[in-house]
Amino acid sequence: MTLLKRGGAPPGGKEDPVLQPPANDTKTRNERRQILWTRLDLRVSPYLFISPFFLLFAVFGLFPLLYTVWVSLHDWTLLGGNQGFVGLDNYVRLVQDEKFWNSLYNTFGIFLIAVIPQLLLAMFLADTLSRRIRAVNFFRMGLLLPYLTSVAAVAIVFSQLFGTQFGLVNYALGFLGIDPINWQGGTLSSWAVIAVMVDWRWTGYNALIYLAAMSAIPRDLYEAASIDGASRMRQFWQITVPMLRPTIIFTVIVSTIGQMQLFTEPVIFGDVSGGTQGQFQTTMMLIFEEAFRFNNYGYGSAIAWMLFMLVVVISALNALLSSRIKGA
Repeated sequence: MTLLKRGGAPPGGKEDPVLQPPANDTKTRNERRQILWTRLDLRVSPYLFISPFFLLFAVFGLFPLLYTVWVSLHDWTLLGGNQGFVGLDNYVRLVQDEKFWNSLYNTFGIFLIAVIPQLLLAMFLADTLSRRIRAVNFFRMGLLLPYLTSVAAVAIVFSQLFGTQFGLVNYALGFLGIDPINWQGGTLSSWAVIAVMVDWRWTGYNALIYLAAMSAIPRDLYEAASIDGASRMRQFWQITVPMLRPTIIFTVIVSTIGQMQLFTEPVIFGDVSGGTQGQFQTTMMLIFEEAFRFNNYGYGSAIAWMLFMLVVVISALNALLSSRIKGA
């Protein structure tokens, strides 16, 4: 009598159906496995895709932010390190420091004379380039050239243009009978030069953002307004600007955050002290001066944290204002 192995075939050539696993069970197991992997893919994959950002943010963003709070509570030097816990003494000194309030005054002053004209000019440029003019793509590409230029190169060129003795601007003013201006010596004059540098670099960038938003406005609105006899300027203020309201709010918030961190332009224009009397020293320049020139890293961290809180408050106010404008 021949002994059959499990799963083997009998002499007749047919396998015993009892000893073989049913084909339906294998198919069902594979289908379950495929369904499980599909569910995992749908639920886990999005988190895996965004995890690199949060990991990098935790290492290079969140940790330095929290570490800055810890340093601001200590008497800390770059060379000697932690010299002892001082609590809120750095923040008390900050509130009483005239240089801190002067830096905030300069920062907000440059913001007012730089950002507002910048966004208005960007909107008018975008409206002009949205029309049918010759070589429109050439002019649109030209808007990005200042943004692509190194900010250090821009600051060096403009500091030479606005030089007191040999600057081209003072040379041109001399033909008009105007005495040379000490651009670095006065508060408003230095603000104006820094604002010109900021506007020259960022106006084209914001204009392209507005231009992209204008392309989404239905052309039927302009055609209907033209039939009703509305001028181009009236169409701009009554159609374009209201339709660009979300984009305008976005550029205002981004420009505000960037302006609060203004550093490179005024530093290269003068020095980290912001002039002989700090007439154009911004808050970021004060942070750099306290931390790296005076070796007072704890106090510099306190100023940095206060600046961060101001940016958060301003951003929250902008968000609140934008939500009310959208609901209006």
